Amino acid sequence: MTKKKKKSQSSTLVEAVIKGIQEIKGKNIKCLDLRKIQTAVCEHFIICEGNATTQVSAIADSIKEQVKKLTGEKPFHSEGYENSQWILVDYITVVVHVFLPDVREFYNLEDLWADAEPVEIASN
Repeated sequence: MTKKKKKSQSSTLVEAVIKGIQEIKGKNIKCLDLRKIQTAVCEHFIICEGNATTQVSAIADSIKEQVKKLTGEKPFHSEGYENSQWILVDYITVVVHVFLPDVREFYNLEDLWADAEPVEIASN
């Protein structure tokens, strides 16, 4: 019973994060399901990008706002606001990466976690 509840909380959190990204027109949204990887640091990575540092910051802020509004959760940790080229928002089970396109391409998290099940998310 607990496992089902945890999965439901995780999927609700993922949906809230995606809504926050879409509110600010984040692009190339991808969700990586890491639950089948034993060494994974969380259950899901959500990766997206914005066209400018101001948009990257706005997306991260929108994620925090939507998650708080829809789930009541606050991030455990966030970082990257200083340069706003890559902002990480950590909700323990779901970790969100908001990139500038060239920074995303350089770090290529999708290939680093190639064993994960990728799920493309349509951008609004």
